[in-house]
Amino acid sequence: MTRLAIVTGSTRTHRRGEAVADWVLATARKAAPEGVEVELVDLADFALPVLDEPASAAWGVYAHEHTRRWSEAIAAFDGYVFVTPEYNHGVPGPLKNAIDYLYAEWHHKAVGFVGYGVNGAVRAVEQLRQIAAELKLADVGPQVALNTFTDFDYTGADLSDPTVTGVFAPDERHADDLATLLDEVTVWSRALAP
Repeated sequence: MTRLAIVTGSTRTHRRGEAVADWVLATARKAAPEGVEVELVDLADFALPVLDEPASAAWGVYAHEHTRRWSEAIAAFDGYVFVTPEYNHGVPGPLKNAIDYLYAEWHHKAVGFVGYGVNGAVRAVEQLRQIAAELKLADVGPQVALNTFTDFDYTGADLSDPTVTGVFAPDERHADDLATLLDEVTVWSRALAP
């Protein structure tokens, strides 16, 4: 069995990422290749403080229970799909922080990216690809780029309210893009498993 984690990249109270991650999970459970188990890993459930370990993650020695819990969760998977927004042309702080907590747990596994934002979070994904290289994560080429203007419906919403996220309504083509991404993450996860 190949285990893939859908990792949310935002912990904000009013976030689009929860709806996007739920869609990725539901689509993945239908579209993932046979023998693939998919599970949601929501960063908000871990409440990781700003990195507070006394030693570098490269040592694999964790002083805090929250780090050990995060390590066990991530180590249990063969591959990952990061669902990420783009904040200020970059990776959201909570996602970067969560990634930095660990080191060897990421090694020799595959990762794909589903981004959402005004420009599909393409800059955040490019930064994540650089981070993945340092962590020995094999990032796959296909990605899903969701646009907050075209893949969310704001009909009847009070757009003067800054917490309005809209209703997630992705274009149909994104399901095919996601299926391709999942195939690639699965192939690489299986190839790297030994």
